[in-house]
Amino acid sequence: MRLYDTLSGEARAFESGPEVSVYVCGITPYDTTHLGHAFLYVVFDVLMRHLEARGHSVTYTQNVTDIDDDILRKAAELGMDYRELARRETERFQRDLAALNVRPPDHYPRATQEIDRMVDLIGRLVEHDNAYEREGNVYFRLSSYASYGALSKLDRAEMLELAAERGGNPDDPLRDDPLDFQLWQRAAPGEPSWTSPWSDGRPGWHIECSEMALRYLGQPVTIHGGGSDLIFPHHECERAQSESLNPADPFVRYWMHVGMLRYEGEKMSKSLGNLVLVGDLLEQYSPDAIRLVLLSHHYRESWEYDHQVLTTAQGWADQLADALELPSGEGQPLDPSLRAAEFAAALDNDMDIPTAIHEILGLAGEMGVGSRADVRISEAKELLREKGDILGLTFRRAVTPARQT
Repeated sequence: MRLYDTLSGEARAFESGPEVSVYVCGITPYDTTHLGHAFLYVVFDVLMRHLEARGHSVTYTQNVTDIDDDILRKAAELGMDYRELARRETERFQRDLAALNVRPPDHYPRATQEIDRMVDLIGRLVEHDNAYEREGNVYFRLSSYASYGALSKLDRAEMLELAAERGGNPDDPLRDDPLDFQLWQRAAPGEPSWTSPWSDGRPGWHIECSEMALRYLGQPVTIHGGGSDLIFPHHECERAQSESLNPADPFVRYWMHVGMLRYEGEKMSKSLGNLVLVGDLLEQYSPDAIRLVLLSHHYRESWEYDHQVLTTAQGWADQLADALELPSGEGQPLDPSLRAAEFAAALDNDMDIPTAIHEILGLAGEMGVGSRADVRISEAKELLREKGDILGLTFRRAVTPARQT
């Protein structure tokens, strides 16, 4: 098996013992689940299933960033407590993913439950001169970590531009270097806060994920994933602070990033409002159809959503479900071994899920021909169900007003 590693910039042989740890950055729960979320988590769902099929035992952690500027802003707009907003949207997200047959992680920590431990990590960074305090805020000292930028491959000007776009504040006069990133933020009046040695405030975004990955999985994490928009600054900063805390080992062995889903010419995102909501699609299409749309693109590819593809994908889903209902003949058995080998080889080749889908659709087509020719297809049915399970398919049909009986 080979996986593309963002740090090395190449597909590397996957070298791991039987135990595999996976950390995937989770949601900031202030709005409804959209198809871009689903693309990310469906891809990693297939990865977990494939690793388990290869004999690995996988421990999967996904965090919830339940305290954040966006949550506070949205809660204020709605006139509700930020904790209630985060709880409501997290539960909605979980329901949407469960409806898509995405299995839950083994650990699902909320940032607000981990703050004492984050304070401890920040204190260690300050103690070892990897961080400094200014007026109740704490910043990571970039000059203390020589490998900063190796993950994103960006030059300084590009990093400054992206840091400004993605939640940073390079113009903050309290920073020794504009790229020094915040570990602890002093609370503004009226904001929720927690006690620390530096001020009443809350942790920065990046230290949250380091703490939760290190606590629940240890170092090194086998695979760390997220959307490609998280490479910088989020994952770059995670790597810097984690390896400063524990310099003996790399923080992560394989950095795995999923491409962006675009819609109406822009990245699909809550901030832009160009959303296709999972809940809306599930009213008309089966979970399998939605999964097949998402998985028909290679995970590292950024692509443009077109609603017409769902009709095509529903046809694929129905074809696969139909194949399992075909009568088996009594003649020679259909040999599905070549399809099975090609399916596994595709997933071993940097999770080439589109090719794996092609193989099971091809198998379903052969089963249809074989059934009509009195070929025994019972073994092929078992294989189709087994490989479909790795892709997270349920073989259930859509239930829409047009299809109800």
